[in-house]
Amino acid sequence: MGHQEGTFLLVYGVLCPNGLFDVLMDLTHEKNNAMLERFRLGSSAIINRRMLTCIFTGLASGMPLYLLIQLVPAWLRDSGVSLAEIGLFALVGLPYSWKFVWAPLMDRWQLPLGLRRGWMLFAQLGLIIAIGALGGIDPLNNTRLVAVIAVIIAIFSATQDVAIDAYRRELLPDAELGLGNSIHVQAYRISSLVPGSLSLILADMLPWPLVFWITAGFMAVGVAMSLVVAEPHREVAPKVGLSESVVAPFREYAQRRGWQSLLLALTFMVAYKLGDNMATALATPFYLDLGFSKTEIGLVAKHAALWPAIFGGLVGGVLMIRLGINRALWIFGGIQLSSILGFAYLASQGAVLWLLAAVIGFEYLGVGLGTAAFTAFIARESSKTFAATQFALFTALAALPRSLANATTGVLVEQVGWVEFFLLCSVVGIPGMVLLFWVAPWGGDDLQPDSPVISD
Repeated sequence: MGHQEGTFLLVYGVLCPNGLFDVLMDLTHEKNNAMLERFRLGSSAIINRRMLTCIFTGLASGMPLYLLIQLVPAWLRDSGVSLAEIGLFALVGLPYSWKFVWAPLMDRWQLPLGLRRGWMLFAQLGLIIAIGALGGIDPLNNTRLVAVIAVIIAIFSATQDVAIDAYRRELLPDAELGLGNSIHVQAYRISSLVPGSLSLILADMLPWPLVFWITAGFMAVGVAMSLVVAEPHREVAPKVGLSESVVAPFREYAQRRGWQSLLLALTFMVAYKLGDNMATALATPFYLDLGFSKTEIGLVAKHAALWPAIFGGLVGGVLMIRLGINRALWIFGGIQLSSILGFAYLASQGAVLWLLAAVIGFEYLGVGLGTAAFTAFIARESSKTFAATQFALFTALAALPRSLANATTGVLVEQVGWVEFFLLCSVVGIPGMVLLFWVAPWGGDDLQPDSPVISD
């Protein structure tokens, strides 16, 4: 209510107090109706079929990645493969960074089940076969063949990610991007309990080939989803040649954003989580250097990281309904940045178990919140017309800090020590926050003009 309206009500109240009471009651009624409408819209964004679909997309998408980074290294080590060779297996994840290369083809060529569902089902069936076949190889005597099959799994997994990300972008209206992508990410993390926990427990009781087929069987969740869900509505891109289909998604983004905004946005995607990625790149060696036992790390660190990250992501998704993506990037990014300082404090105190749990819990709460806002931002930046290509490019850029961190953090720690390293990580995270002034200003509009809220 402005100053002039307030003055009018004051004068009106002096001249006609009964009339003023009626006016105030009407205003209160309108305000309550507006609050109820906002609550209704928020409730419809939380409870609908689209959110349920995001749970299944996360479970299907996360399982193959965690199989490669958790189960396969354990299998190799248990089979007698050297640590040096196991370390080189990190390179099998390169298809995740290069998936934008074949993403334009997935925006162009439609398989029988549909443009998105067809590619999802194709990748999921390929994953089931490849994961099951992997367990039948002798890793000690056929390590190269294991690496080849692992790369094939990574290619199928990255292809599934492209299709699922594009499907989710087309499925969710902009008002639901925050919560929908947050639910997807948390389900993605929960899926790690299959290859990273259940499969390892089964490996103590069953032969490895059977363990891999059982693990592959969990991809049936994704297959069922692909068969049941409907193909989303999308803007149809004009039919063009192959070369044009590769160029068109990038040209569309440049025309929509402008070259200066494009460069700022792409730089932001690399910088926003760079400090956070650096801080967690050598987490396990850091805990060991402090003097924690492997059992303490396994019992405390894993659960102190997983559940706060899931909680932070889900809470962040709900809060984004109220805050919007821009404000969430500011608030959650600040929490994410400040949580890095907890590692510096832990490094100065030594092996204190309760402090380890507290620091990890706070750090991964920040990770969950920051990832929720960042994933929603990436989804919002993607055009629904070229969702597969643009989303693949943006997520590949977002994955770039992980590669940079893994390549440089060890050298930095050896040069400056743990405390100074974590302080440096906090400083490295500042440019990403500064870029928010241009990329996602506090009072900026979160919704695209052509993306209204839709009912379930």
